Amino acid sequence: MPRESRLDLLYTAARMYYGDGQTMEAIAGDLDVSRSTVSRMLRDARDEGLVQISLRPPEAQRVGELAHRIARQYGVQVHVVPTSSGADERERLSTVAEAGGDLLDDMLEPGTTLGIAWGTTMAALLGTVRARPVPGLRIVQLNGAINTEGSGLTYIATVLARAATRWDATVHQFPVPAFFDYPATREAMWRERSVQRVLATQREATVAVFSVGAFDAEVPSHVYTHNYLTEDDLRSLRADGAVGDVCTVFLRADGTHREIALNRRGSGIAPDRLLRIPRRLLVVSGSRKALPLRAALRAGLATDVVVDEVTARSLLALR
Repeated sequence: MPRESRLDLLYTAARMYYGDGQTMEAIAGDLDVSRSTVSRMLRDARDEGLVQISLRPPEAQRVGELAHRIARQYGVQVHVVPTSSGADERERLSTVAEAGGDLLDDMLEPGTTLGIAWGTTMAALLGTVRARPVPGLRIVQLNGAINTEGSGLTYIATVLARAATRWDATVHQFPVPAFFDYPATREAMWRERSVQRVLATQREATVAVFSVGAFDAEVPSHVYTHNYLTEDDLRSLRADGAVGDVCTVFLRADGTHREIALNRRGSGIAPDRLLRIPRRLLVVSGSRKALPLRAALRAGLATDVVVDEVTARSLLALR
């Protein structure tokens, strides 16, 4: 039998079995061959590439449904990371950071300017990215890191240096406080040429990667545990209805940020400026971050989201 005719016959048997759901006995009767011949035909159809069988583990369908619901509700690309039973918060963070690092790597092209907001999740993510040179890559810090004790800069410098080494990139640090003592000091600093150069580089960013901070996250958000906020600050934030932050800009549950007093003293990139960056990757782990995650999504701050399964369920359960 000519090869083309044989392939046509194999395809017919495969279509009847896999497409129409017929039994081998029924196919054998229709084709006037034995059942064992039909079995061999189906095997040969697979070997010839006429049939491709894929398996979807239960977790794939489970997280796929969660991703679809979040994407439909908030208009973002969503990657939900499966959570194994018994995994603790740090294990979930590690898994999400790795998945976020892989997605970020896909976004980086020669000449990219990458904006990074420092924090616990970003430190974990940047520790997972694969080493490869990205020609012309620039990394710019999106929020200041100096705390009330004058430290913090070493922490973010180490995190950014790690990323720069792995990608052979240049780094533009933002050596200002995370929060100024007075709004007027911030306004004066913003007129300095050295600061203006960093702000200009932020405006040139084509990709941004960041997380959300929560007051009571299981794995503590760096800004809430390393002397960045006083008790008076925390009381003020709660009085203003803040539920968490993005790039150390605080948000309410509805995604608004204006008239939150502490934002007038913050150095983080403002939401309206963040929205101008074409690709914005938000990486989140921790069910107690569901509320600030929803606030960030309501504000439209992300184009892409990587989130663990437990946090995704917590997000969808919010009322």
